[in-house]
Amino acid sequence: MDKIIKVANLFKVDAPVVTAEKYGCGHINDTYKLTDEKGKFYILQKINHKVFRNVKGLMENIVGVTEHIYKQMLSKGMPTEDCLRVIETKDGASYYGDDEVGYFRMYNFVYGGISIESSPTKEQFEVSAIGFGRFQKMLDGYPAETIQDSIPNFHNTVSRFENFEKAVQEDPEDRLCQVMEEVDWFYRRKKYCSQILDLIEEGEIPLRVTHNDTKLNNVLVNIETMTPVAVIDLDTVMKGSILYDFGDSIRSGTNTGAEDEKDLSKVDFSLELYEAYVKGFLSEVKDTLTPTESENLSFGAILMTYECGLRFLTDYLEGDHYFKVHRARHNLDRCRTQIKMVEKMEEHFDEMDAIVKKYL
Repeated sequence: MDKIIKVANLFKVDAPVVTAEKYGCGHINDTYKLTDEKGKFYILQKINHKVFRNVKGLMENIVGVTEHIYKQMLSKGMPTEDCLRVIETKDGASYYGDDEVGYFRMYNFVYGGISIESSPTKEQFEVSAIGFGRFQKMLDGYPAETIQDSIPNFHNTVSRFENFEKAVQEDPEDRLCQVMEEVDWFYRRKKYCSQILDLIEEGEIPLRVTHNDTKLNNVLVNIETMTPVAVIDLDTVMKGSILYDFGDSIRSGTNTGAEDEKDLSKVDFSLELYEAYVKGFLSEVKDTLTPTESENLSFGAILMTYECGLRFLTDYLEGDHYFKVHRARHNLDRCRTQIKMVEKMEEHFDEMDAIVKKYL
């Protein structure tokens, strides 16, 4: 850890950093919890620049968004001690490093909240919804055109489908014969891919600044008061649709089974958890949504689940290069859980819409 401590002391810390330890459960960046001589904590991250190749643009996004939220909280008289902020280097930069040594950034340590890693209760899921909704509310009106794409075409489902078709046609690992049923399933629903993109293109849905990775554990929660404290993991903050953020939360949080569950009888879509999330999310953003956004919230959940399953199957056909796998057919198992979830959402779509209308 000597190298990490040396790098940490290149940032504007209150006192020299003396200890560093691995921290968190992230799969992309390397994260460290630091302690300085006075006992104050910080977070240092080594950015995975193989995934996030435009580090300068990435950090401009994060600094812009975190400073905007900080100023919003100040103007509203909200407490800011646990507001996530980027700590500059001693040279005044938002990050340190290059392709050779790696790229590092530092955040303040958020004392007031923790990540919830397990399957959520109704109350926890509603709190995460309030957190992500508040994040969106704080960024309402932020100029989306100033945000750079840290991962181009991340939620462009048309582009994702094109990648899928290429994998089907080339079949580089000779796996297509194993998954013809799944391939046909995605082709039958190809119309889903362009629905939100078309509405954005037509000006019916506005481009907003979106988080794009709205899993439960990306909202830090005060478990004593059961209130959201801060939204974290801002690497995928880009311009997009609020339907993507809503949909990805529903995709990841309402599954009664594991994302890679082999036994599909354990996988179901929880309407109870769906309602909890809708209630919390709309309590923050219902006044900022356009009518077309409100009408398409439920479909956003279907689209994001469809897209994720499509990505899992594409990766399986290509040889498991993107998602980490720990067993044979791991990505195929993941794909099949998403298929089951989409089918359950399609079955309950009218009820999902009714719940949205109830809280609007």
